[in-house]
Amino acid sequence: MTAHRKRLFHIAVTCIFITVGAGLMVTLTASKSHLKKTKPSIPIPLARVLRVEMEPQSISIHGEGTVRPLREIHLVPQVGGKVLYISPALVDGGEFKKGDILLKIDPIDYELAVTLAQAKVKDAESKLSITQEEATVAKEEWRYHRAGNSHTQREAPPLVAKEPQLAAARAQLEADRANLQKAVLNLERTVLKAPFDGRVSDKNVDVGQYVAPGQTLATTYSTEAAEISVPLEDKTLFWFNVPGFTPDDGPGAVATVSANIAGRQLSWSGRIVRTEGTLDEKTRMIRVIVRVDAPYARKPPLVVGLFVTVEINGHVVPDAVLIPRGALHQDNIVWVVDGDGILRFRQVEVAYHQGKGAIISSGLNNGDMVVISTLRAVTDGMRVRTALVEEQ
Repeated sequence: MTAHRKRLFHIAVTCIFITVGAGLMVTLTASKSHLKKTKPSIPIPLARVLRVEMEPQSISIHGEGTVRPLREIHLVPQVGGKVLYISPALVDGGEFKKGDILLKIDPIDYELAVTLAQAKVKDAESKLSITQEEATVAKEEWRYHRAGNSHTQREAPPLVAKEPQLAAARAQLEADRANLQKAVLNLERTVLKAPFDGRVSDKNVDVGQYVAPGQTLATTYSTEAAEISVPLEDKTLFWFNVPGFTPDDGPGAVATVSANIAGRQLSWSGRIVRTEGTLDEKTRMIRVIVRVDAPYARKPPLVVGLFVTVEINGHVVPDAVLIPRGALHQDNIVWVVDGDGILRFRQVEVAYHQGKGAIISSGLNNGDMVVISTLRAVTDGMRVRTALVEEQ
């Protein structure tokens, strides 16, 4: 086959393929069905709803604070001297009972002072007795020499009767007795006793050390009770009783103090006793004092310095419901779904925001379905599908 014939053959084959392809294209186009234009349906959004049950709701107020002792004092001697004895309890963290001897100061000087004061009292008593006898004799002599003389005064004058000397002797005796009492008191003060059941938080003394009156030897605090200062907003105090602050009479509200200590979550029962004397000028908060009795009665104890959370039992709203805070929208609006699946906007009255929830006091009725999920492009009157959830 020559080159010319090969070229004609290739052109012929190409034409045949083009013709067959065109025919197939026409056939496929003719058999293609025409698609109808349809408008897609808008899906009805799904809303998670919570069924409302109106019932009494207790207000619970939460706060935080640090434990501090009810009473804290510095152990200070009233007399000076060398320290002879220190109680084993007088260490940082040591525990003691009321009346326990914590420290003794060398009493020798004060015992000698008592002996000298006793001697002075005896001397003053002797001098008073002598002066009294001399006064008696002087009065008798006065009467003897003036006997029978009706114009002479019968009673001896004060100087003759030694009345000034008697007054001075009595005054000296009283002064010496007072000095004796002071010496005895100073001797008693060489022994420092615990004024209450407590613990030691700081110690600055040891055996052999000389201490002076007024020197701080240790810091102790009482374990009979502990207090927690809890800062709260002013409006929060409307919901519970604070003695001396709120108008309600009676004891303060009950509170529960909780803390994580020694790897355990523990709680103690307390009560509101008062507020602090001033309002915090920076935060505008009122500090409420919660008192816990016998914080060291069990182990681990409610130790001083521990950071705790406090839950205060407030008043009861008689007919209300607690809903998630996310179900409450701007201007106190909630979304309610009626029986036909129509979403409606409803305004409610919020009694108190409690944690992650809100207590609604009015605006809802028993059986209302409140939307608690987030929806996009929500309008009043839109249709929704509902999925009932259990109470949260």
